[in-house]
Amino acid sequence: MNNIPLSVLELATVVEGGNLSSAIAGTVEVAKHAESLGYKRIWMAEHHNMEFVASSATAVLIGQVASKTNNIRVGSGGIMLPNHSPLVIAEQFGTLETIYPGRIDLGLGRAPGTDQFTAMALRRNNMNSVHDFPNDVKQLQTYFSKENSSSKVRAFPGEGLDIPLWILGSSTDSAYLAAQMGLPYAFAAHFAPAQFRMAIDIYRNNFRPSKQLNQPYVMACVNVIAAETNEEAEFLATSLIRLFLGLITNTRMAIQPPGELPESYNVPEVYSALNSMMACTFTGSRDTLRKKLSNFIADTGINELMVSSNMYDSKAKLKSFSILHDAMNT
Repeated sequence: MNNIPLSVLELATVVEGGNLSSAIAGTVEVAKHAESLGYKRIWMAEHHNMEFVASSATAVLIGQVASKTNNIRVGSGGIMLPNHSPLVIAEQFGTLETIYPGRIDLGLGRAPGTDQFTAMALRRNNMNSVHDFPNDVKQLQTYFSKENSSSKVRAFPGEGLDIPLWILGSSTDSAYLAAQMGLPYAFAAHFAPAQFRMAIDIYRNNFRPSKQLNQPYVMACVNVIAAETNEEAEFLATSLIRLFLGLITNTRMAIQPPGELPESYNVPEVYSALNSMMACTFTGSRDTLRKKLSNFIADTGINELMVSSNMYDSKAKLKSFSILHDAMNT
């Protein structure tokens, strides 16, 4: 497993008793800690109209994290491109790459990252922009290319810069696009694992080499809660379970302290939905995670593992990343 790069996904999620400012500060601390351990990258996701998530202005947050670290790659997991003009994204990430050369990733998704009312506010009169996603990705590539120098519309900063593009997905649709464009593929198995295996098979079977990539490259994002003992990890994971229960029952709240689960946990339909969402969630001690993740990596053949670790206690969260690193490298 020590040949598999290890990375982090952060949403700058608010914990009970905290606020948006402390959530951003916590993400910076995670980035610093992950960098000290040798994690390859840290990505932030774009979400809107979510009271307890501080990653709406994703490019701004990426700049903050990059400014507080030195070597770790920093990027988007992802930018929801139908919400934006490709030119604006080219300029934003061109600016980031100019300030932090060789450290910026641009992961792209087609979902709104929010509810339909907020999507309408973001996209205004262009709610069909989701159908333009493949062409918008190509337009973004054009803005970054040196060949665009004779165009009437150019991206500065951006033009001529080597900013790796990724296609993000939570279904099979994105797998076909990533394969056709020859781009690396990151799958959101941390909340939508149902089509994960099918999607990566489609991606690998249909992959076409490109200027950016010669062969398929799959990164899976999963949930990991690590602790000194299995019992402690399972206890800490109750915060994550309550977070998912809030999503399922539409009773969202800040990340709660670990403890007794609410009555909704015992509702059969809710419990079934929860198990489906958490199919790629790994909890346990070093030894337990070493076994679980070794089997997962061998079974899926992924090239890189990205982890999301929604936990209430910041010290326990940082320790979880340390324990995971040890599990993957010993």
